[in-house]
Amino acid sequence: MQTALNIAIALALLFVVVILGMGLWNMLKGGPGNTSQRLMRLRVIGQAVALVLLLGALFLFGGRQG
Repeated sequence: MQTALNIAIALALLFVVVILGMGLWNMLKGGPGNTSQRLMRLRVIGQAVALVLLLGALFLFGGRQG
């Protein structure tokens, strides 16, 4: 289960990086603003998913101190 969660986290982070790159590329080439806005919204959703996965992994597998 831990390996599957690690893979899911890596994929979520990769998704965020790819969407960020696509949004920046669209902005730099002067593409439509609606496309940049949609990509940045998608990036925020991807970041939220990645954060939930990371927090879930810490909760499940982080261990307790003390």
